[in-house]
Amino acid sequence: MTEDSSKSLKALKAAGEKPRQSRVGLTSTGARKASAKSNRTRAREFALQALYQHLVGRNDPTDIDHFTRDLAGFHKADALHYDALLHGSIEGAEQLDALIRPLLDRKFEEISPIEHAVMWIGVYEFQNCPDVPWRVVLNECIELAKEFGGTDGHKYVNAVLNGLAPQLRPLEVEADRASGKASA
Repeated sequence: MTEDSSKSLKALKAAGEKPRQSRVGLTSTGARKASAKSNRTRAREFALQALYQHLVGRNDPTDIDHFTRDLAGFHKADALHYDALLHGSIEGAEQLDALIRPLLDRKFEEISPIEHAVMWIGVYEFQNCPDVPWRVVLNECIELAKEFGGTDGHKYVNAVLNGLAPQLRPLEVEADRASGKASA
């Protein structure tokens, strides 16, 4: 710790304030800094924006795709993963909803379009992206819901996806349970 930072900590303590904790790669609110995001995380974010447009505006997927690719920062995203998430979720919407519906405690119409889209992303990745560990899928979706969704939307997303994990990734979930990691 430098002398200046030691003085500023003392000044904060003297004023009765607690110093802000700083973790590498996180903003003061706890969100990931843009520079700390992977290209797949960025792909999920752009897919979420595009799926939101589909759910709310019922816009044509091709038009949504063209619009999203023109957004600032898209060049840093994994375009193939984005394509898979966007088009796979829209094309498989009925099947994704059929898997999600039994775990809901309300009608889809009462679910935020952000949380709905995040759940689509999670279920799609559980089913079609075996290279992404189930816990990574779960964590990424929780982070999306925290960053873009309502106050406690991430808890709802967590409950639904955690409930689907044993059904969609049984071998991985069972391996985690057997190794003593927290269960789904």
